[in-house]
Amino acid sequence: MDFWKNKKPPAWIWGMLAGILFLGMGIVQGQFAVIWRKAVMICMECIGLG
Repeated sequence: MDFWKNKKPPAWIWGMLAGILFLGMGIVQGQFAVIWRKAVMICMECIGLG
């Protein structure tokens, strides 16, 4: 059972944690509303709903 000795987490876990951290920072700064508004306006212009 030598595979249990390697307790170093895989690299994708660090990437996922960094992504969650940056998403949280953006939400705290109010950037979520800005991006959401831009996404809605692009969809309305492309589809022609607005």
